[in-house]
Amino acid sequence: MTDSESLAANDNPWSGQVAQYKEDIFFDSTFHNQQVSFRTTYGLFSPKAIDAGTGLLIEALDVNSDYDCLDLGCGYGPIGIALARLAPEGRTLLIDKDYVAVEYSQHNLELNGIANADVLLSNGLSKVSDDRLFDLIAMNLPAKIGNELTTVLFADSFLHLKPGGTLYVVSLAGMRGFIKRSLEGIFGNVNKLKQGKQHAVHVSCRETQTK
Repeated sequence: MTDSESLAANDNPWSGQVAQYKEDIFFDSTFHNQQVSFRTTYGLFSPKAIDAGTGLLIEALDVNSDYDCLDLGCGYGPIGIALARLAPEGRTLLIDKDYVAVEYSQHNLELNGIANADVLLSNGLSKVSDDRLFDLIAMNLPAKIGNELTTVLFADSFLHLKPGGTLYVVSLAGMRGFIKRSLEGIFGNVNKLKQGKQHAVHVSCRETQTK
């Protein structure tokens, strides 16, 4: 080691650990009896494993094979990948406002050989064309985005669902009161599908006829 290299190492004793933190993370997971591989990085939500809320939502999904689906706030893509696998005859769109999430979602679609899905950088549904409608929208609702943005996401999801389409939402159990009131107000209906230790999954349907 040269004097300059020795000095640099002494000036930055964390250099080795920092370099390790910059490396991509790889792990496998299984849902709906299918193994999926993931490439992630620190800074994305739950980078080392599928979080409990996402897992609860994925297991609750009821998807026809020809559904067109949307993963709203995709992160590195677990919900969108599950939807694309469950609906191989349809098309799934993954969206997120974080360009790093979009990049890693694209990596993970390619890693798992999924060709019936696309990824889009979008703040909510702002970049999704008005005429693009889905049979199913699924989202793991972040806990700290606020009631106002939550209401916007629910209302925009309603507008992007086909008649009879469904919105699946998983959230922290402590948010369930607001979630139920909001979905009931926008959709006119809401049901709780699953309750975990810390999360709850709710579903609302865009009814085929308005009242």
